[in-house]
Amino acid sequence: MKHSLALAMAMVLAGSMSGCTDTSDTDTDAVAGKNKTTQPLAQADSAVAEAGNPFFVESPLPLHYPQFDKIKDGDFAPAFDRGMADHLKEVTAIADNDAAPSFDNTILALEKSGQILHRTSTVFFNQVGVDTNDARKAIQAEYAPKLAAHRDAVMLNPQLFARIQTLYDTRNQLGLDAESVRLIERYHTDYVRAGAKLSDADKTHLKEINGTLAKLGIRFSQNVLAEVNDSAVVVDTKEQLAGLTDEQIGAAAEAAKARGLDGKYVIALLNTTGQPPEAQLQDRAVRERLYRASVARGSRGNAYDNTAIVSQVLKLRAEKAKMLGYPTYAAYVLADETAKTPAAVNAMLTQLAPPAVANARREGAVLQAMIDKEQAAKGQPTFPLEAWDWAYYAEKVRAEKYDFDESQLKPYFEMKSVLENGVFYAAGQLYGLSFKQRTDLPVYNPDVLVYDVYNADGSQLAIFIADMYARPSKRGGAWMNSYVEQSALTGNLPIVA
Repeated sequence: MKHSLALAMAMVLAGSMSGCTDTSDTDTDAVAGKNKTTQPLAQADSAVAEAGNPFFVESPLPLHYPQFDKIKDGDFAPAFDRGMADHLKEVTAIADNDAAPSFDNTILALEKSGQILHRTSTVFFNQVGVDTNDARKAIQAEYAPKLAAHRDAVMLNPQLFARIQTLYDTRNQLGLDAESVRLIERYHTDYVRAGAKLSDADKTHLKEINGTLAKLGIRFSQNVLAEVNDSAVVVDTKEQLAGLTDEQIGAAAEAAKARGLDGKYVIALLNTTGQPPEAQLQDRAVRERLYRASVARGSRGNAYDNTAIVSQVLKLRAEKAKMLGYPTYAAYVLADETAKTPAAVNAMLTQLAPPAVANARREGAVLQAMIDKEQAAKGQPTFPLEAWDWAYYAEKVRAEKYDFDESQLKPYFEMKSVLENGVFYAAGQLYGLSFKQRTDLPVYNPDVLVYDVYNADGSQLAIFIADMYARPSKRGGAWMNSYVEQSALTGNLPIVA
C-alpha cells in the first residue's frame, strides 16, 4: 500500500471534519532511484477505452494529469469497489508471503499496491472539496464507512503487522540507507497508532468506532458547506449595502436573483472566521446581522446543526485515544506531531495569550476612540465597540492614521497579476523556478488555471493547478492538495492544486 495513501485515508475517514488536505509527511521517493519522464498530451492509451473507467489505468495526460473531461460521477463507485478489492488482494498476498520479511517484499510491495484506489481517492476527495454536488455527497456518505473498514482491514491485519514488526526490530541490521530505515519506522508508527497491537476484541471495537467516526465526519463536513450557503444574509435595499463596491453590490443582486429574491440583495458567507464585508458595510445593523449569521453557523438548531455530531465525535475520539494508550485525543494526535504533548502546546499558548490580549485591548481602545469621535461629529450618542464593529473601524483608523485606502490598491492586485508577477516572480528569484500557463489540459471549473513548473535548468518540476475563487460547491479556506504525488519509486512528478 502506498504509504501516503494510508495517511490520506486516515485523514479523510477519521478526521474529515477538518476537510481534505494532503497529510503525507514522509518522503518515500528516496527509496528508489529517480527516473522521471513526462508524457506528451497526444499520446493515446487504448486501455482507457477498453476499461471504460478512467481510474482503472494511469492517465495518459502529461504527468498523469487527471482526465477531468472524461471523469464522470458514475465512475467513482466502481473505481472504489475495484480499487478496494484489488488492494486487499495485494495486501493479503504480502501478508501471507511464505518468504521471510524483507524491505522489498513487504515495505516496497506495500508502497506499490493500491494504485487504483489511490488514484480514485485522490481525485474524488479533491473534487468533493472544490466542486461537490449531490451525487458526490451521496458517494461520500456511502463510501466513507466502507473506506474506513478497508483501512482497518489493512492496518489491523496481524500477519502484515508481524512482518512490519520484524523489519522494525532489525531495521539497523538490514544494510538499508537512512531513507529506507525511516520508511520502516514510519510504517511501524502508523500501524501501531492505527491499533495493530490491540487485542482482537479491542480491534473489533476500534473498527466500530472508526466506522462511526467516518460517517459523522462526512455528515459534519457536508453540513458545514450547506450551512454556509443557507446562512446568507438577505438585505432589502441597496442603501443598506453602502460601503460595498459596485461590483460587490451587483454580485449581491445576482445572488439574490439566483435564490428567487428579485429586487433584494444577498451577502453570501465565506467559510472563514470573519466575513470581509464587515470591514466595508456602513450600516451597523447589517454588519451585526452578518456577524451573528457567521458565528451561529452549525448551531442554529436546523437540519445542518453540528452540535450533536461534535459531541458524538468528541466522545468517540476520547474512547479511541484511551484504547490506544493515550489520556486524551489531543495527546494521541500530538504524539506524532512536532509539539508532542498538550502541555507543550498549552505552554506556548500561555506565553502568547497575555501579550495578545494586551495588544487587542490597546487596539480596542483606539477603535473606541474613533467611534466616540465619529459619533460626536454627527451629534449622536456613542456606543460600545462590538465584534461586528472591529474590522470596520480598523479600516477607518488605518485610513486616518496612514492616509491609506485599501480600495485604491485593489485595481493593482488583480489575482492573475499577483500570481504571475508576484508569487511566480518571487519563486523565480528565490528558487530559479519558472511557470508557463497551458490551456490544453482539461479543468473541472472555468476559473481554474494550469501551469507547467520548470527548474532553473529547464527540466519540468511539476504541474500547478490554481483554483483561487470561492463558490457554493467549494469548501472554505486555503489549502494545498496533491493530485499526483512525487515519487522516485514510480517516476512520478507532482501535480498540486
